[in-house]
Amino acid sequence: MRTQLEKLLASGRDNALLRFGLGDACLKENDAEQAVVHLTQATTQQPGYSAAWKLLGKALRQLERLEEAEAAWTAGAAVAQRQGDMQAAREMAVFLKRLQKARAGQAIQPAAMPGT
Repeated sequence: MRTQLEKLLASGRDNALLRFGLGDACLKENDAEQAVVHLTQATTQQPGYSAAWKLLGKALRQLERLEEAEAAWTAGAAVAQRQGDMQAAREMAVFLKRLQKARAGQAIQPAAMPGT
């Protein structure tokens, strides 16, 4: 599927839905770096695309780019609320809470000492 979508993109058919599909396909193939590229384009081309924001946050989280993931989910939740997509807004709120808890836990744990 990814190859077919890449061919469409190469033919000049660039749009948010295509970029979302490519981002999703990249994530399914564990290529979060390329997923971020495509999903960033999707949200740039169509800022109201809440599903793209949600997936962008997921890709960024996989890459441990936590501040960027938080920003993507925050923007996506706001977009979803404005559009009345309460399910997507709730999902992103849950992702944000989990991320914030994980970050708080990392801040509390002492750094590992070499050789331990």
